[in-house]
Amino acid sequence: MNSKLTRNQQKAICSQLGNFKLKLLYKASIHGFTGAAFHQHCDNKSPTVSVGYNKSGRVFGGYTRQPFSQSGQYVNDDQAFLFSFSGQKLIKYPCIYAQYAVKMISNSGPYFGEDLVLVNGSQPVVYSMPGNYYNFNAAEMHGNNLNLTECEVYQVEETVELEKPWRPVIWESKRKTELMESIKFYKPLNSSVTQARVLLIGPVGAGKSSFFNSINSIFRGHVTSQAISGSSSTSLTTQFRTYSVKAGREGKPLPLVLCDTMGLEEGVGAGLDIDDISNILKGHLPDRYQFNPSGPLQSEAHGFCKSPDLKDKIHCVTYVLDASKISIMTTKMEEKLKAIRRKVNLMGIPQLLLLTKGDEACALVREDIRNVYKSGYIKDLMQEAAARVGVPLSCIIPVKNYSEELELDTNTDILLLSAVVQMLRFVDNFFDEISDQLSSLTTEK
Repeated sequence: MNSKLTRNQQKAICSQLGNFKLKLLYKASIHGFTGAAFHQHCDNKSPTVSVGYNKSGRVFGGYTRQPFSQSGQYVNDDQAFLFSFSGQKLIKYPCIYAQYAVKMISNSGPYFGEDLVLVNGSQPVVYSMPGNYYNFNAAEMHGNNLNLTECEVYQVEETVELEKPWRPVIWESKRKTELMESIKFYKPLNSSVTQARVLLIGPVGAGKSSFFNSINSIFRGHVTSQAISGSSSTSLTTQFRTYSVKAGREGKPLPLVLCDTMGLEEGVGAGLDIDDISNILKGHLPDRYQFNPSGPLQSEAHGFCKSPDLKDKIHCVTYVLDASKISIMTTKMEEKLKAIRRKVNLMGIPQLLLLTKGDEACALVREDIRNVYKSGYIKDLMQEAAARVGVPLSCIIPVKNYSEELELDTNTDILLLSAVVQMLRFVDNFFDEISDQLSSLTTEK
């Protein structure tokens, strides 16, 4: 049997579940649009994802942890949800009354509460009545077209943990100390620069501000939150901010400045303007510059630095992406990131990519952060990020920011600090390139 669900759609569903893959159990066009055929292939199998396809081309369905049966009873499932796709983007509708999440009916297919039934009454049709135990917009979900062209049910299977990590990491407190020391005593290769400047770029909510807060927390010795961060559909960062991390509460600034920007958004005139990125890279924008999504900063504006020095420019660009949303990244966002990458390439600035929230994307990593390089699912996400943004896999680093914790964790710190060390190595590459250019000019003369 061939799956009708695309690879990206499968990944989008699995991003809501964790470190899993989907195995096709039932396909109505092959086994029959009947309750009997559905139960024959799907009873006592769990968890499952049920998917309907209609004549309007809509893709929608539901997830439950409970095994199907023909008991005629409701079953409780506080993790059940319905979903639909808008393009490649998954829209999720959680169950609001867990005790009525799924009903076990013999002459129908997957039966979610009294709200959505696929293969209703052993017919290639959908029953839809939102608002009982799930809230969803019928037009948004299936376009009010209740005629099924296909129904599939998949069993959710845990993916295999890799025997050996594909990137070796030393998970010891001694290693954390070594990483902190190497950052504290780093010196840029160019004597006119005392602090490496790293620009963080990414979509709204990816974790740029949280990354600075996390690094700051490590050097403070406790979880802290200086930069504004949180969850919002629009950017919480509205200014260009340059954050210098200090070695302790009253310690000296580290030789690193993390530059935070307004989040990227899909729409024109929303989020960070790409022309503002050019000004940031060249060192024209002052700290606390208030972004204006409708247009970039003009050279005549107050605060515009017309003759920036090397110390004002960006020495490394780091993209920040949410691992749990890679598979549902829109084409517009992908195009915007690639346009930025081309601009940065032309300026010869090294580029890294941080993949945040790996613990939200993968159950294996949520269980133990040390599984990050043992998870085949995380590696797949990193490879997909590499393809979407156009950076080599060697330039992608998974991290976990501090977001809900009150205390530091050594293993989380090691991942975060390793990312900073890699940034500083890339900064060295930037200064090496400048040095080579100067040497070649001198030789020509």
